[in-house]
Amino acid sequence: MPERRGTLQVYTGDGKGKTTAALGLALRAVGHDLSVYVIQFMKGSPNYGELTSAARLPDFTIEQHGRDEFVDRENPAQVDVDMAQRGFEKAQEIVARGEHDIVILDELNVALDFGLVSLKQVLDLIASRPPHVELVLTGRAAHPDVMKAADLVSEVLNIKHHYDAGVEAREGIEF
Repeated sequence: MPERRGTLQVYTGDGKGKTTAALGLALRAVGHDLSVYVIQFMKGSPNYGELTSAARLPDFTIEQHGRDEFVDRENPAQVDVDMAQRGFEKAQEIVARGEHDIVILDELNVALDFGLVSLKQVLDLIASRPPHVELVLTGRAAHPDVMKAADLVSEVLNIKHHYDAGVEAREGIEF
């Protein structure tokens, strides 16, 4: 059987569902005996339901590199930069090893937009990925150069959101 060809997928836009789409892809992949590794940037809460689900499934790992606080886009704290850099180093290691069929870098687009990682770092990672690894980047404000490098770009639009009507984030739905 020929080696699987991986692609670069980018899920971006200001609507709800980018992480959810990536996790749906992960769930589908695990169902076909593929190995998935997820690194979540700028997220650091043990209350995310996907952490519990992933722990129950074979070959599905999720780790977080962030705090359970919002990052100041204009003046990110050094701890946020440090955590994103550690997450990115882990991403480089996981991608380079090529042991996982799918690597999802959740909210990496936002970490790039906020200056927690550099465009050069991201483009170098994309260029160095083994050809069989499916790489998925999520988050708002995907950089044009990242989108240009991608094989697939999906933009999630915010047409209407229940937050606007005062509905708070709900366990099992938003996290």
